[in-house]
Amino acid sequence: MTAAAIALTAAGLAQAMAGTILSGPVDAVFTGVSIDSRTLQKGNLFFAIVGERLNGHHYVQAAHAAGATGVVVSSASGWSGAWPEDLTVIGVDDTTLALQRAAKSIRRASGAQVVAITGSAGKTTTKEMTADLLGTQFCVFRNHGNFNNHIGLPLSLVELRQRPEIAVVELGMNHAGEIRTLVDLAEPDVRVWTLVAEVHSAFFPSIEAIADAKAEILDGATSSTLVVANAADPLVMARVAATPARVMTFGIDVPADVRATDVRDEGLAGTRATVTTPNGRVSIRVPLIGRGHLANALAAMAVATHFGVPLDVMAERVAAFSPAARRGEVWRLRGGITLVDDSYNSNPRALQRTLEGIAAETGCARRVAVLGEMLELGEQAAALHEACGRAAAQAGIACLITVGGAPAVAMAAGAVAAGMPASEVLHVTTSAEAAELIVPRLQAGDLLLVKGSRGIRTDMVVERVKAERSGAST
Repeated sequence: MTAAAIALTAAGLAQAMAGTILSGPVDAVFTGVSIDSRTLQKGNLFFAIVGERLNGHHYVQAAHAAGATGVVVSSASGWSGAWPEDLTVIGVDDTTLALQRAAKSIRRASGAQVVAITGSAGKTTTKEMTADLLGTQFCVFRNHGNFNNHIGLPLSLVELRQRPEIAVVELGMNHAGEIRTLVDLAEPDVRVWTLVAEVHSAFFPSIEAIADAKAEILDGATSSTLVVANAADPLVMARVAATPARVMTFGIDVPADVRATDVRDEGLAGTRATVTTPNGRVSIRVPLIGRGHLANALAAMAVATHFGVPLDVMAERVAAFSPAARRGEVWRLRGGITLVDDSYNSNPRALQRTLEGIAAETGCARRVAVLGEMLELGEQAAALHEACGRAAAQAGIACLITVGGAPAVAMAAGAVAAGMPASEVLHVTTSAEAAELIVPRLQAGDLLLVKGSRGIRTDMVVERVKAERSGAST
């Protein structure tokens, strides 16, 4: 029999948050929690979060008008008005810390096993793949989108009140100490570390420092914890060596517990491989572009192996994977144009992996790319972008448009230095300009890759191309 959901009672939450009920019904039971007065549901408890740009205390009245039956406010908010009689008000010292405390309490009470995933690339795809595989045998919760920070993760953990058997969450960071906070909240039973790469390097002195920050995923691990680690990444393995946890490794063509061999790259169709696990061997097809996604699938299969998912079930589900929105979606458009929408985000490692996958595609007349600047790379930005420009040339990109500031200029220069004709390499500062340039340049049979950091808004290019040559997704 499925256990009853955990009730979000005012008294229970106030105790968990070290808060005090200041006003309103003390026996209130809330339908959920929210930090946004625009999207909260009737009966929600609204947390007045104080952020860098917005102060949630300014939206308490709007939250009540939208149907909130409770609010969590800071004693330092300076509120001087009378509270509505039907509104339960819980006072705390810090509303963000209160949300985190409530989430941790619910996580513990839920009885769910938690799988937490981190890494410089592949977190979201690995999370989705892992949840898909486990979902064939268990009731699984996954955090939505990239709800992976000090506010998004607690909002996700509150949903464990529905008592899933397993929760699969991702943990993100761009500064040291952030993963440690998230691990303390999630208390994961299984911890997955995909890889280390030059991401957010503007905030770190070296890639070793990035690895050390990611290694916070190991904090508090015990002999009963499982760590799933990338055997092909020496930065990962050097840090995993010291953990008391049980370690299960994954990798492509390297010694690993879950190992892919006989790999065949099939361009837009993805990759095929033979996978050897502690429970046997199976042939798989990963229908996502590039070997990076094969590595993500191996990580997910390692977790599924731990939970006893049969290999034949894994292979069937892996073959049915589809990319998350703007993370490698393939669109077949009018005029024989194939569009790869990878515009959600970008970093040098992920871009190079995607370019390798595009290079393996033989069913196109030309390979064309609009590549946006990759942000938060600090002093290494120019060199990393130049290397990506060279990778674009090596991948057979026939026409390249780079978008952004000086690093994007360096990417264009790298492509020319690697042999692309200067006349086929263009640079613009905005995605709107890139859209204007690429549309008239597209030819029948072209394969167009669009990828860039979210701040560059390369999704604008995608939408313009789709509007001009509407078609159907594959």
